Formats: sequence, structure tokens, C-alpha cells
Amino acid sequence: MDADLLSRLHRALSAQPGFAELPRGALAPMPEATGVSHDHLRIAGRELVLRVPRFRQSGATATAFLTTQAAAFARAAASGHVPALAAILACSDDLPGGALVVAEIAGRKPALDGATRDADLAAMARALAAMHTLLVPPDAARAPLPVQASPFAETLTVIEAQAAFIEHAGLAPASRRALLEELDWARGAAADAPAPEPVLVGSDTHPGNFLIDAAGKAWFVDLEKAAYGAAAIDLAHATLPTSTGWDPDVATALPADAVAVFEGAWATAARPALAAPVMAHRTAFRRLTWLRTITWLARWKASWSQDAGGAARDARLAAHVGRHVARCFLPASIARQRAEWLDEPA
Repeated sequence: MDADLLSRLHRALSAQPGFAELPRGALAPMPEATGVSHDHLRIAGRELVLRVPRFRQSGATATAFLTTQAAAFARAAASGHVPALAAILACSDDLPGGALVVAEIAGRKPALDGATRDADLAAMARALAAMHTLLVPPDAARAPLPVQASPFAETLTVIEAQAAFIEHAGLAPASRRALLEELDWARGAAADAPAPEPVLVGSDTHPGNFLIDAAGKAWFVDLEKAAYGAAAIDLAHATLPTSTGWDPDVATALPADAVAVFEGAWATAARPALAAPVMAHRTAFRRLTWLRTITWLARWKASWSQDAGGAARDARLAAHVGRHVARCFLPASIARQRAEWLDEPA
């Protein structure tokens, strides 16, 4: 991170109550914090972290992007599994994207291919259940968080926009054909899709966005895409290989028995009235979420990978993501995933 940005961040933070005497050297980049959308800096001696936006995937303005994230952290903190929001550094000429100050969580990434796999998965599931069972505010009080009144249909709208990049992603003919077949399925299924109870969701719930503390408790630390939507999409995104392979410190493909551990722990921790319909429509939402993610990867491959300066600055992350995306689009990988819901051999 360049010295000028550090100076501007220190200047903006020093103007906040309680930070006037903060030494310039108290801000230090966190190399262990991977991701393409934010820089993360530790505030020494405060147990706080600065989240500095660097890449916006949505068309939101910088102020709207920051305001929505701030609201998400503030609301989700009540779950006890999300870092508390400590301060907001508003967008300005000095700091165009602004920044958030949140509590630092001392922990490690989930270890999903080792001895703690099932315990870490269960901890992640309980963290999501704690978010999903928070009281949802009345309609008029849900802004600025997005609200998905019809999660299946609205996710399909996102998929349609991302699917435009399939033709530009350099895919093998078999991979392209399979994605278009899945898109046809989603279009046909939308009319009869369930309308699940809206809950606070993280949306980008891949395992790399969790930390496990010393007590074994999981914390969800990235609220960039929080919304009121379908819990089933969060569960699917946390366990599908298109998601579990994204973070280089976690990357793995979960076998069916591990997915069952995760989903069982979530169902136990969630309200029965919420869990029953989620599990009843599990497969349809896993299929939809896989399509949402694989078309996002098509957009990443065709466009965003050139725009996301954050990934380019982290050579290790960029190399890993490139390999992961290529692997996800292999015809064999796609066939193996589709076999889960087509009941055909891969």
C-alpha cells in the first residue's frame, strides 16, 4: 500500500472522536486478509481494523456502497458472530471511497480439509443461523440493505446479466452448452419457485469470509453483499465447490458428508419454522446458487479480472483465482457438479 494512501487514511481517522492522538505508524496493512474488494489495515493497540474499499462490483456510488456496508455491520453485529462497527470514515476528496472501522477478530480461516473440518463447518453454520434468525425490521426500515422479495426471480435477474459474459469467457463448447442448459432450467423454474421468508443474509458466504477464534466460534467478517433474502442461498454458497475453492487459504471441495454436517448444524441452530422450508427447497436453491456463482466467474474471467486492481496487487491471490476459475469451467468439473441434481453419472 502506498504511503500517500496511508497518510490520507491516518488523517481521516485522526479526525474521528477518540483517534486524535493516534500515531501515524499505528496503521499497518494486514497481509493475511485476502480479497479483491477491500484493503485491510490493523490499528495497532486498538483491536480494530480499517476496511478500505478498492473495487466495487455493483453500480452503486462510493457513498451508497459504504453506507450499505455500515448498516449491514451494525445490524448483523447483534448476531454475536459479526465484528462490531466502530466508526465510519465518510467519502471525501481525500478519501473517495471512505472506509469502515470494525472490531478485529483474532482467528484463523476454517480448515476444511483437516481434523477440524466438521467442527469448523458446524461453527460456520451456527454463525449463519445466528444471522438468519435475527429479527427482520419492517419493510420501511430495511433500507439501505437490498431486499429480495422474490429471491429466486431476483437471483435469476443477476444470473441473466452475468450470463451475457459466457460468450466472452473463452469456454470449451461442452462447458458453454451446459451453462446455457442450466440457464434454461432456471428460467423455466422461476414461475413456480418458492418465496422463502426473508432473513438477513451474507450472500458472499464462501468459507474464506469466516474466521474461527480460539474458542472455536465462527465469525462472518465480510458484509459487503448483505441483504434481506433467502437463507438457502447462503447455505449453498458456503458449500459449493465454485465458492469453497475461491480463497487460497481454504480452497477445497467438500464431499457430500461434509455438506450434510454443515446443513445439519444450521438446521439445528435455526428456528424450525425457518429450517423446514429451507431444507425442503434445498436442491433448487443449490442449483440456482451454483449458476449464480459460475456466471459470476464468467464475468470475472471475461471482464472483472482485468479491473480488480486488488487481485493484481496480490500475486499469490491472482494466481490462485486464475487456477480456480479455470478448474471450475472444465467440462468435467461442470458435469460432476450437475450430476448432483440431474441424477446422472458425471
